[in-house]
Amino acid sequence: MCECLGVSRSGYYGWLSRPPSVRQLADEVLTEKIHLVHTQSRGTYGYRRVTAELIDEHGEEAGRHRIARLMRKAHLQGVTRRKFCRTTRRDDRARPAPDLLGRDFSAPGPDRRWVADITYVPSTAASSRTATWPAWPSSISSKASTTPGAATPRSATSARPSTSGDGTLRPR
Repeated sequence: MCECLGVSRSGYYGWLSRPPSVRQLADEVLTEKIHLVHTQSRGTYGYRRVTAELIDEHGEEAGRHRIARLMRKAHLQGVTRRKFCRTTRRDDRARPAPDLLGRDFSAPGPDRRWVADITYVPSTAASSRTATWPAWPSSISSKASTTPGAATPRSATSARPSTSGDGTLRPR
């Protein structure tokens, strides 16, 4: 085996019986401190924050590249932030949708004003969007209309969405 690796037998056995170097011992102590800081951060800190924490709290003078090397060797890794995902690319030439509510979202009664929201839901399979409409159950609106002084007749100007033939939402 020594011939294959190009190492003399005496060199191999000398390396085998040699005690660990001062640097190796210092790395083992530093790795224990890195484990402690990483555990205290609940596994979220990467090498930059671990380095800052070791310098600030433990008074340990070590470079970030050394910390990164020891973390890789110990299979420790911080949590990465999600990458920014731009979900809408606005066409500046397109006419904006009309503001039918005039930015007034207070409703005079049940089933009078509806709003919608489209939310980006990140997933590993593919990007997906979820459309939501806050629903006001008709049982609540019928109870509200039977309450004295709470008569809310449905008018033609309510902003409840309706789908047209092409699938777009428009006010009724």
